[in-house]
Amino acid sequence: MSRFSLQGALQAILIAGMTVGGAPANNHQSISGAAAAPAVSKPAPQRKYALHWKTDPANTNKVAIEVFGVSGAALRRLQKSSWELSQWHSLLSVFVETAEPGVPPMVGTYHVYPGLLRFEPQFPLEPGVVYRAIFRPDQLPGEGSSTAGHLVSVFKVPPRGRNIATVVSQVYPSAEVLPENLLKFYIHFSAPMSRGQVYDHIHLLDRDGKEVELPFLELNEELWDIKMMRLTLFIDPGRIKRGVRPLEEIGPALEEGKTYTLVIDNELKDGYGTQLKESFQKVIKVGQPDRVPPDHTTWKIQPPKPNTREPLVVLFPEPLDNALAQRMIRVTLESGEQVEGRTILEDEERRWTFIPTAKWDSGEYRLAIQTTIEDLAGNNIGKPFDVDLFEVDRREIGASIVNLKFVVR
Repeated sequence: MSRFSLQGALQAILIAGMTVGGAPANNHQSISGAAAAPAVSKPAPQRKYALHWKTDPANTNKVAIEVFGVSGAALRRLQKSSWELSQWHSLLSVFVETAEPGVPPMVGTYHVYPGLLRFEPQFPLEPGVVYRAIFRPDQLPGEGSSTAGHLVSVFKVPPRGRNIATVVSQVYPSAEVLPENLLKFYIHFSAPMSRGQVYDHIHLLDRDGKEVELPFLELNEELWDIKMMRLTLFIDPGRIKRGVRPLEEIGPALEEGKTYTLVIDNELKDGYGTQLKESFQKVIKVGQPDRVPPDHTTWKIQPPKPNTREPLVVLFPEPLDNALAQRMIRVTLESGEQVEGRTILEDEERRWTFIPTAKWDSGEYRLAIQTTIEDLAGNNIGKPFDVDLFEVDRREIGASIVNLKFVVR
């Protein structure tokens, strides 16, 4: 087994994700420059371009590159274009300053807004690394050689002094006993982390302290959230699904009745290039595999009282996936309008709590549940994860959303 790349799929998604519309935020740091006037036989109006690096105050590793000075006509043509990713790269591209010749530009999404062109890298930038953006006005549609030469700007994510060392703040699932066919872990950190070589610093040890051979699905891109504070760590599906070669030849990564230790060593570096304050360990006891899809009709709802902001409580008979349970369950009115509020998942991911923004009115409500919600083994509502891919009559549920009604009175 070896690591593999999702680069091709990411590029296809990024091409489909090129969007227009909406005004961008403008309360960020910036660096700008101007290009020289074009040299043409007939005098032409001089157009100045500026490259701005926009940092997010909440996460200085998240940086977008904006181009100002593009004519309205050129922006409108960009809005209507159906460019390939290579064409966008020819217009505006971003590289690591020290990258070897021939290394492709950073992947990301291109947006056209009124008055500017914006590129958002797919992944946050690394502190201490110098980046170079190149804008080529002669690649603008309809502009041709009448525009200025290339504009180049460099940027380095500024380091920030910190007095608090980064630690692993939480690992989900939080239960001590986990199913043999557990699908994934979520590892939360107290500060943004660095990308790259994360699998070198995460280990699964058996009871004797021996490292389990290649238990995780090792992706080159690494599955970080946008803030670089949560890592999704998948158990290799080949060690879970019955009837596939890795499970038959090597065996499961986790075996029922045994005890393991998940270790994140302190050599893993945060977004400031500093090692973790200390190593983290989570002891795991392995129970029997779970191959039964979750049944939402067995959930117990505890409705709140009207004219209060009491929490709505839902109890699950088994733990659910932490991230998905907080995202894939919504509270709606009978009309379908969503009720605003925040959710909390507790009791080893068996207790879901919703606290509304406004007071409850009397009446009928619904829990709208996406059927792609998962239990700890990756089973969806109406569909087990460990399904035979060659089975013709597989179990599936028709609707993408199911509802549970409750009344506030």
